[in-house]
Amino acid sequence: RDVLGSRGLGDVYKRQTLMGAHARFSPSAANRLIHCPPSLVLGEAFQDEESPYAAEGSAGHALAEHLIKKHLKQQTRRPVSDYYSDDLIEAVDDYVSFVVSEIEAARKECPDPIFSVEQRVDVSDYVPDCFGTADMVIVTDKLLHIIDLKLGKGVPVYAEKNPQLMIYGLGILDMAEMLFPVETVRLTIFQPRLSNSSTWEITPEDLKSWGNEVLRPAGELALKGEGDLSAGSWCRFCKARFTCRQRAKENLKLAQMEFKEPALLTDEEIAEVLKQADELSKWAADVYAYAQDQAIVHHKQWNGFKLVMGKSNRKYTSEEEVAAAAKAAGYTDIYKHTLIGITDMERLMGKKEFARILGALVYKPAGKITLVPESDKREAIQTSTAEADFQKED
Repeated sequence: RDVLGSRGLGDVYKRQTLMGAHARFSPSAANRLIHCPPSLVLGEAFQDEESPYAAEGSAGHALAEHLIKKHLKQQTRRPVSDYYSDDLIEAVDDYVSFVVSEIEAARKECPDPIFSVEQRVDVSDYVPDCFGTADMVIVTDKLLHIIDLKLGKGVPVYAEKNPQLMIYGLGILDMAEMLFPVETVRLTIFQPRLSNSSTWEITPEDLKSWGNEVLRPAGELALKGEGDLSAGSWCRFCKARFTCRQRAKENLKLAQMEFKEPALLTDEEIAEVLKQADELSKWAADVYAYAQDQAIVHHKQWNGFKLVMGKSNRKYTSEEEVAAAAKAAGYTDIYKHTLIGITDMERLMGKKEFARILGALVYKPAGKITLVPESDKREAIQTSTAEADFQKED
């Protein structure tokens, strides 16, 4: 204990240095993979998704790691990122303050606590190729505490029976029990942008039972691409969500309902609509986005649909030149707090005078390419690969 305690958790598992950059069975996707094991193999047919939200989250975690290590007087260098904003920094500061308070509380309770920031966790004893990173780990004589930072602004996430944190708990427990007689595993999610913080506790015995009875069989099915498909809130980040037939089947149940006028719906019917409407809207938006991307980028022809140029608004080529031209023509009432818009300017001058004075200084940019039904009156367009690639980057 004395030797291992002085080194910390990071030196207990040398095999972690051999782990690849990405786990096949990722703890962050565990909720989906447990509910829908085949989604792992299905998703592998699609390219990895990189979003600015994920990049911002990574930047926030890097800053949090630096600040906590600084408090622990560990060697660290402040990270630099274009994603740092006042809002993000404030959220990270809130999280760091919470972690620091937990660190100091642990120091009072235990003479030799262990602290580990961004601790790599290997759970391959339960599921091959399952590993991840726990944001903050605190181990005292009897308590293992894992704290997870969530920087999302959308959906609240809770610690109770959270598969991602339970997986981290299993991996850290395997290490911590070499050092301490752990009696309680405490899991905390801190979500500062939603003012959401939740904590849940479980015994090591119950956690291991969950690992053997739930995680292990789900992992075995997922890695083989077997098991039953199941649609639910966990579909949100699945790479197969656009074309998954099971998700379509579940969401179309709402469309198959025989609706009455809203005022005549029973309470049970309204509740059913409320439960499904949000998921139905997200699913429909995902399908539309996939179909439009396939049409624009890959020239896919969808039966009954075509590509058209979307609506756009007129813009001034140069506000300075427009103001000078309008003033030269005797118009002075052309400003609000800024130069008045094109519609207001045209109303002020009249269409003919507007065209004569400012016609050469107004242009209409191309609208966004949009997929619409064949019945739409706009003329169909053809896109080149270059145009499609440009819009995809946009």
